[in-house]
Amino acid sequence: MSVQYQITGAAATEIAASVEAGVRSGELAPGRTLPPVRKLAADLGVAPGTVASAYRRLRERGVVETGGRAGTFVRQRSAFTPVGTLTVPAGVRDLVSGEPDPALLPDLSLLRDKVEISGGNYRDGGPCPDLLDLARERFAADGVRGELTVTSGALDAFERGLAARLEPGDTIAIEEPTWASGRDLLLAAGYQVAPIAIDGEGPLPDQLDAALASGARAFILTSRGQNPTGATVSAERARRLREVIARHPGVFVIEDDHWAELSQTPLHFVADAADLWMFVRSVSKPYGPDLRTALVAADADTKARIQGRMALGHGWVSRLLQHFVIAAWTDDGVAETIRRAGRVYVERQTALREALAARGIATWGTSGLNLWVPVADETAAVVALRDAGYAVAPGRGFSFHGDQGIRISTSRLDPEAAPAVADAIAYASGPATPPI
Repeated sequence: MSVQYQITGAAATEIAASVEAGVRSGELAPGRTLPPVRKLAADLGVAPGTVASAYRRLRERGVVETGGRAGTFVRQRSAFTPVGTLTVPAGVRDLVSGEPDPALLPDLSLLRDKVEISGGNYRDGGPCPDLLDLARERFAADGVRGELTVTSGALDAFERGLAARLEPGDTIAIEEPTWASGRDLLLAAGYQVAPIAIDGEGPLPDQLDAALASGARAFILTSRGQNPTGATVSAERARRLREVIARHPGVFVIEDDHWAELSQTPLHFVADAADLWMFVRSVSKPYGPDLRTALVAADADTKARIQGRMALGHGWVSRLLQHFVIAAWTDDGVAETIRRAGRVYVERQTALREALAARGIATWGTSGLNLWVPVADETAAVVALRDAGYAVAPGRGFSFHGDQGIRISTSRLDPEAAPAVADAIAYASGPATPPI
């Protein structure tokens, strides 16, 4: 391999650390192929088993992945990959970001006069009682009950909940394809993953049953607006998932409902079928990611562990942020903005889904910001769409199995442009295995 960075080390831990250093510095860039095991072993004067062990450690930490004949290569994102800014070339339409449309976010600066600002003290830090009361009412309207707390966003809740219940090396059942940031977090923390295929109604119960029977200790699912597919858990699927979970005592279930306030479809609650559970509702999608706040319902012991661990380190979510959420939840103008945004997102997603269906391309999305299209060759599809003026995300970053697909973000898509986009996708996608 022609590469300036020289991997060093005489033991598996040293070799792995050397690769991590190269990834962290950017000298081993995302997508860069590492030397074959036997070649690197010969170069370093170590046994092939030593290099294989180092590569295994790197895979478990989410630094590299194996792509069959493609060999072992640096993942696009990991805990050691320098974070860059997504850049869409001039003249290319952004169908890749997967983020809310800034034009549909409420203007939080209008709430400043309603936000309670005080110096406070360490003794009185923690979740704001008024925010918990409001969250309790909103959760109860969706059939969600439990002990409540507040975290700094959904990923913070996932990380703290899993740390409270699992150990590195434990296996977690997770949707396939899945949210890339969630997957990266699990791999970076040293967890094993058991991919569970999904369809338009959510995770497949038989696959979940098999994963839990094989020893998976946790299960993470998305209620609505699943990323990258837009799938929503149906009432019947929720019933079957609850039956599976009830057959496996001790499993820890995390349910992500990030799309809640923007959703036009009802919640079919799953998590509390387990004795140990956590339900997470972030405010980032409706109000903007800078609020960095999520409301969490959980069984009493899990809630106590999460809040207790926060008290020892992070402490609590800023009271300023919590009071901004309170102000947003109690402002009629903001509420109308969120209702309108939810309708607009559905119109945009539906326009593309129907345009694709008219061209023989089936997708699942009924909520959220994205649609998923299986393709024969995702690299060729991404390049062809870029040449046609559209930037989309390759599926590799969302898949454990390496399934070929593309994610199309509909968050900023003008419905009138949907037919032209669908034409380009139909041309670029080629024959592929249809969704389950």
